[in-house]
Amino acid sequence: MLNEKEKYRYDRQIKLDSLGISGQEKLKASNVLVIGAGGLGCPVLQYLAAAGVGKIGIVDFDSINESNLHRQILFSEKDLGNNKAFAAAERLKGMNSFISIEAYPKRLDNSLALELFPNYDLIVDATDNFTSRYLINDACVLLNKPFVYGSIFKTEGQVSVFNYKKGPTYRCLFPQPPQFVPSCEEVGVMGVLCGVIGAKQANEVIKMITENGEVLSGKLEMYDALRSSTNTFSFSRNEDGVGKYLMTTDQFLKYDYAHYCGEQETKYIIESGQLNDLMQKNNVQIFDIRQDWEEPKLDYKNIISIPLQDIEKAVEILSRDQKIVLVCQYGTRSSVAVEYLRLKHQFRDVAHLKGGLQNFIPKK
Repeated sequence: MLNEKEKYRYDRQIKLDSLGISGQEKLKASNVLVIGAGGLGCPVLQYLAAAGVGKIGIVDFDSINESNLHRQILFSEKDLGNNKAFAAAERLKGMNSFISIEAYPKRLDNSLALELFPNYDLIVDATDNFTSRYLINDACVLLNKPFVYGSIFKTEGQVSVFNYKKGPTYRCLFPQPPQFVPSCEEVGVMGVLCGVIGAKQANEVIKMITENGEVLSGKLEMYDALRSSTNTFSFSRNEDGVGKYLMTTDQFLKYDYAHYCGEQETKYIIESGQLNDLMQKNNVQIFDIRQDWEEPKLDYKNIISIPLQDIEKAVEILSRDQKIVLVCQYGTRSSVAVEYLRLKHQFRDVAHLKGGLQNFIPKK
């Protein structure tokens, strides 16, 4: 039950027809575990704490450095060198004394996931690496926990919800880790993008807890910060894929995710030189899935332009007798499109350009 001070504090939320007193009480009774207190984790934590989520757990082993401050908005210069989980917890306690905060200054591994996840209603993936994402997914499937996914790359971000009411899992969308995706340390990241994607993740958490709205289960929302454009497309649960990695507790504890993510499948990825070679052949279909305004253009007479949101309409003109190559700006949208065509429409000879057209070097 809410006391009078809580009713006053959350008055503007409570007045929403879609939330009310009952919704606020559900938030107070909920437990959410956030993995990562970095660029995504900071806005997620800030909005969940402000909304009145009763108990929030924070997992992060890393310490704060100056290059974090442009996007990790819970921290200030006085926090430099401190552990992110502890620093975030201290800041959140100062924001809202009605909630409980638990900091875990540890690196997430198999045993820690099995120790912590059962104590929380849902999990938020605010990590920046594939090893953690596959680990989180498999632990959530094993323990029947939904989790909210978010990722960022330069000026683009993604949000989805996995394993919600037996819905699609992370592996249904990304069956295998990608070959290589550079970190924000290598290629940079727009600070405000972290706020946008983190806020969207927090929104999904609140919708699930209060049982309001339409949850992004079976949907991937992709946001381009430079153009303020959003594309959303649907995907389905792949029972064969889920079953392939459905583990017992003992199997999960022994699974080496770091090793697994180092053995990426490469047959669905092509390099710049391979694309140059394919452009000289006739038995290949090349699709640019970017928006019309995006540059640079690929100088290839037979290229077909179909934005990602229209990929379903393109299925009827895709040839199963020719190799299909998908290209986009950085390789993120094209990797999603490849998995969509493989899983939903069973295309086999399909690949995408590693790093996207931004890094493509045409043969002279």
